[in-house]
Amino acid sequence: MRILITGGASGLGEVITRRFCAAGDNTVYFTFSKSGAGAADIVAQYPGSESIACDFTDEASLARLLARIPDLDIDVLVNNAIARMQTRHFHQSPAEGFLSSFEANVMPTLRITQQAIKGFRKKKSGKIITVLTSYVVNRPPVGLSEYVANKAYLQSLSRSWAVENARLNITANCVSPSMMRTALIAGVDERQIDEAVAGHPLGRLVTPEEVSDAVLFLAQASPHINGVNMLINSGEDMI
Repeated sequence: MRILITGGASGLGEVITRRFCAAGDNTVYFTFSKSGAGAADIVAQYPGSESIACDFTDEASLARLLARIPDLDIDVLVNNAIARMQTRHFHQSPAEGFLSSFEANVMPTLRITQQAIKGFRKKKSGKIITVLTSYVVNRPPVGLSEYVANKAYLQSLSRSWAVENARLNITANCVSPSMMRTALIAGVDERQIDEAVAGHPLGRLVTPEEVSDAVLFLAQASPHINGVNMLINSGEDMI
């Protein structure tokens, strides 16, 4: 398989990238913005990988990635990157902050997915996997309204991608893990993390490795698995 993973050099993205690299005869392209050292380490370890610098907040940088996607001839797109996330109560958040967050986090994902789908439709095959959060179906934590709203928008669009392209053997699925210990939650109050652990059926947070296994499964799954949002939280929530 030929895979493109956005934000694939740090946090969950790095674990997903390494999982695909180790899974067999795959060609793995992954984007990075600030994690140049991590990207170099992955490429050094896995000859079948290639890092692509892309800053979602820089139009020129994003345009270069979009121009490359047709030549990459990918079979799988993993939408994982997030440009930035603010932890702030909704009533304290400037309205324009939601717009800038949408432009930085959601619009690049939409544009990359559009470009990938064009190639998938020509090949009559392809898989789109979008990383969301279990907060789209359960009680969102205080201060993350902006983040959860962006993920909910992508969840809705993923359903449309699934319906519009199913007849061409193209699937669009999501994974929605509960809280993980990555740099993404660095700004979250430790008391909220403790509360999440205490309320979890297994009494522990999900690991990035467990999530990467789910992403790999969807990349290899039958096209009958389409339009699915896979919750990864040990049955804490069910849909």
